[in-house]
Amino acid sequence: MLHLNSLHHIAIICSDYQLSKKFYTEILGLEIIQEVYRTERDSFKLDLALNGEYLIELFSFPNPPERISRPEACGLRHLAFGVKDIEQSVKDLRSLGIAVEHIRIDEFTGRKFTFFSDPDDLPIELYQE
Repeated sequence: MLHLNSLHHIAIICSDYQLSKKFYTEILGLEIIQEVYRTERDSFKLDLALNGEYLIELFSFPNPPERISRPEACGLRHLAFGVKDIEQSVKDLRSLGIAVEHIRIDEFTGRKFTFFSDPDDLPIELYQE
């Protein structure tokens, strides 16, 4: 058996780098660790952290194929972030023009959760901790 220590990062390829960079940093509030432009690939790589913990690599590539997202395609289903106050988080997102689904209750834990999407329609879940 493999002995894993932690989840190191999640890699996301976006179609519009500047739009996604703004979304992940200015709307979600992730911190930029490092930004690199790789000339040979015509690609940006943006390393992002949450509360100082390395979390996401945001990539841009010329003309990436669209991701099949719904209904329930095989592969990455969504990203989930824990929040303390889901109602306030939903209010904050909506005030920024982000469409957010209605808040639901997890039938197993009784906790509140909801979904919204990044600029490339990648589902993002907020889960009340």
